[in-house]
Amino acid sequence: MLDWTLLTIGIILLLLALAIGWVMTLFSLPGNWLIVAAALVFGLLVPDDWRTDLGWPTMVALVGLALFGELAELLCGSAGVRGAGGSRRAAFLSIIGSVLGTIPGASLGGLLGSIVPVFGTIAGVILGACLGALVGAMIGEAWKGSELDRSMKIGLGAFVGRLFGTVAKLAVASAMVAITLAALVL
Repeated sequence: MLDWTLLTIGIILLLLALAIGWVMTLFSLPGNWLIVAAALVFGLLVPDDWRTDLGWPTMVALVGLALFGELAELLCGSAGVRGAGGSRRAAFLSIIGSVLGTIPGASLGGLLGSIVPVFGTIAGVILGACLGALVGAMIGEAWKGSELDRSMKIGLGAFVGRLFGTVAKLAVASAMVAITLAALVL
């Protein structure tokens, strides 16, 4: 027999994990993998007498999407730096700068969020990550001994690459949430 209280708690926890996973992805953290894990745990624990399509085909699709999101983020970010002629050091420091840039970006987004709720915060985090990538790549190139013009060109490449990588990974995270919700209710 189905215990509706436990099922309701499970659905609420799944929805919470999906939301946290999406936000983690926004902050350059492994949120897509939290989405996969939450869907897997829910799919394994849900009673057989409650119909759900969170089975193996859905899990394979979610894992495939999570891998695609990671690859898209990595390729966009490295293409931005390497396409501008940057070094591995610049690429590595752009990643570090991107993660660190999300924190002040979230603060800026909080200010923007008072004007445009939710979207202001998201825009602030993305802008912070992109600016962090720019600064990190510039530091990496300056450390290598590059001129300011070259460092700035590579930093701008990192900014654009980070922007496209973040947008791609957020699109993948959104698709993963939509697939999980569809499998839950269809």
